[in-house]
Amino acid sequence: MSTLVHEPDEVLLGFARALRAAGVPVTLDRSRTWLEAAALVDLGDRQATYWAGRATLCACPDDLTRYDQVFDAWFLAKEGLPRSRPRTEQTELVQAPLPQDEREGTAPDDDPDTLAAMASTTEVLRHRDIAELSGAQKAALSAMFAALHPHAPRRRAHRRTAWRRGEIDAHRTLRTTLRRMGEPGPVEWRRRGTRPRRVVLLVDVSGSMSKYADALLRLSHRFVVTAGGRGGVEVFTLGTRLTHVTRALRIRDPERALIAAGETVPDWAGGTRLGENLKAFLDRWGQRGMARGSVVVVFSDGWERGDPTLLADQMARLQRMAHRVVWVNPHRGKTGYQPVQGGVVAALPHVDDFLAGHSLATFAELVEVVAHA
Repeated sequence: MSTLVHEPDEVLLGFARALRAAGVPVTLDRSRTWLEAAALVDLGDRQATYWAGRATLCACPDDLTRYDQVFDAWFLAKEGLPRSRPRTEQTELVQAPLPQDEREGTAPDDDPDTLAAMASTTEVLRHRDIAELSGAQKAALSAMFAALHPHAPRRRAHRRTAWRRGEIDAHRTLRTTLRRMGEPGPVEWRRRGTRPRRVVLLVDVSGSMSKYADALLRLSHRFVVTAGGRGGVEVFTLGTRLTHVTRALRIRDPERALIAAGETVPDWAGGTRLGENLKAFLDRWGQRGMARGSVVVVFSDGWERGDPTLLADQMARLQRMAHRVVWVNPHRGKTGYQPVQGGVVAALPHVDDFLAGHSLATFAELVEVVAHA
């Protein structure tokens, strides 16, 4: 147990990731509770650490056997999973998108048929509904988020910059002529430059969205770390209250970022008050400038416990401020879906894009929509 003493946080997080890869559905809340429980026991006591993890990470009797196997392999250095830092695990997981028992065929890894089968299985996983995935498949999908590279949309800046064509830059042309002692010189041109446009993500973490919350926060993390320079991306969670989680998601490691976000959000899997939360956002943040000229993305299934009229009023207010409003509904891409929920009916007249958001493939489509907004 000396490894725990040297790098407790890394090993504890790695153990949670290893359990998830082994098929145990370790959620964000369970990971956070596991860290809290481990902090209360003597980490040098193997038995105390074992029971702390078993009480917090296992959800049903079916998880106990796998928990024992992973615990022995991780903490006792027996045959099985290696003990390594979370970052290393993430690299290994990217190289092996799916567990061995879900791959097609038994040929060697360098066999063309095996590689084709792995690629095909990975592509199928990209289009699967996240709510229907097993624990091992969700772990594989988490690694595939690294393939998403969101880019902030661009907007025209007020300041003009030198360019090879456009409008004549009289001042620079005159300075060039003076440097040439009055001799005629080349005409200088200029144009209006561009700047990144702010992106605001509003993520519903209520009970009806609990199966997608982890994936949506991973997507938000990708936006923050790849397109969030100079405050270009802001993230809020919506539930019974509004919570600003951008600072937590700036952590580069996705697992640490999600745990930090989980510690920040007090209302996981609670009710949904979209109208009240949106009003709170606009009153405190949006009206001061965060929503003005921004691309605002709302991730929600539209189950509103409050007054839909309030939501409609606030969505109309948001549309007047924002450059573009995008609503992402995880049920939008499912067969037979009809937008009949009260929140969706109230919001749709004030939405520029209504997209699906139930799979990694739909997240990739959203990334493109935002980049070209």
